[in-house]
Amino acid sequence: MPRKGERFNPVPEILIVCEGKETEKQYFDAFRVARVKPVVYGLGKNTVSLVKEAIKLKAKGEYKQVWCVFDIDDFCVDQVNEAIRLAKANKIKPVYSNQSFELWFLLHFDFIHTAIDRKQYLVKLSEKLGVEYKKSLPNMYLRLSTRQKDAITNAQKLMKKYSSPDPCRDNPSTTVYQLVEELKKYTPDSRR
Repeated sequence: MPRKGERFNPVPEILIVCEGKETEKQYFDAFRVARVKPVVYGLGKNTVSLVKEAIKLKAKGEYKQVWCVFDIDDFCVDQVNEAIRLAKANKIKPVYSNQSFELWFLLHFDFIHTAIDRKQYLVKLSEKLGVEYKKSLPNMYLRLSTRQKDAITNAQKLMKKYSSPDPCRDNPSTTVYQLVEELKKYTPDSRR
């Protein structure tokens, strides 16, 4: 409680609206950050409908930044492009993975640069983790945190492969690293 005459400066919030109800939400909730407060929603909606929900949530608060995280899956180009356009028009940063968020997890272990079916992501993650990977496997952030730098490097290298990024055509691709890098700016060890 601030003393009389002092101003109360609340910690700025970063809104993160995710397609996945559990996997992405659990991952981003696990970030240990200081100086900002991530507010993470897992809505179970996709592309355009997810961005529209993010716009509604954004209007209910004062956020330092707003991010919208979704998978490309098999959505048509028009839906994905409209979601990205709508997000940017409303000052929301779109974050996507083609085909799914699990690509981001795999990039912690290897540079994946050829398209594989999303079901193969699960098989490969099970091999790498030494346990059967299922959606919302507990503690994924902690399981992967020591390899986060590798994942960022691999994701950036993957995106450089595409001269003119096209989320629907660029399989595999992910921009999750952009949000992770932003959150890392606020981790306790980022001041070192």
